[in-house]
Amino acid sequence: MTKGFFTIAISIFLLSLPGITQAQKPAYQAGEWFKFRIHYGPFNASFATLQVEDARLKGNDVYHVKGEGKSTGLLHWFFKVDDDYQSYIDKETGRPHRFIRKINEGGHTKDLEIDFDHDSHKAYVFDRKHNERDTYTTKPKVHDMLSAFYHFRNNIENDKLREGDEMHLNMFMDDENIDFKLKFLGRETISTKFGKVATLKFRPYVMAGRVFKEKESLTLWVSDDANKIPIKIKANLAIGSLDADLDAYKGLKHPFEIIID
Repeated sequence: MTKGFFTIAISIFLLSLPGITQAQKPAYQAGEWFKFRIHYGPFNASFATLQVEDARLKGNDVYHVKGEGKSTGLLHWFFKVDDDYQSYIDKETGRPHRFIRKINEGGHTKDLEIDFDHDSHKAYVFDRKHNERDTYTTKPKVHDMLSAFYHFRNNIENDKLREGDEMHLNMFMDDENIDFKLKFLGRETISTKFGKVATLKFRPYVMAGRVFKEKESLTLWVSDDANKIPIKIKANLAIGSLDADLDAYKGLKHPFEIIID
């Protein structure tokens, strides 16, 4: 398939709720780091990491977010995954200035750098693999895959969510604008390697067909606390299934609330 399991997993994690009032407490900070264990069917397929650093880009103070994923074990021998995602997120607006997607998924490769001009609603895409440059018109308040996730964490107000609430996001990926839809399914306490965690449960809607079994194939859990940490994901794919779980973390801005029996 043209999109590997790591792209699917990270796409699901990186969501947003536009139009919500800015939360009083920022959910993340420089120094934050997550590690996820991804399973594809019976395989311990890969690990993925997300980390946040301080940086400057074109005179702007930004968060430099890095997402990496690599295949492991038996799967690596016949379906190699080596993915590098980066976003430079403005500290004041939360919008992306630049997005980098450099991937190798079973021989399917991309090497893209996208610069956003939010005033003119343009995305300038440099395809390093083919040495090509293109300009695309974007929708207002557009996000890339990574900036969307951090915007979501920084803006959602947990106590105002009601079961059945639906949210939409303008996202630009590779060469197209995507109208992303997300539904809140409710609250659930789940068991993790760290203990029991109270979570918010979401359903991202996707296109059924080549990759996903049906449009309701995905379920996402994030911690119901000030951090909004991605805890777990389940996906029914056209071929097989995918599970991802938080495996390690450090540098959280707020205490991680674990339920003690």
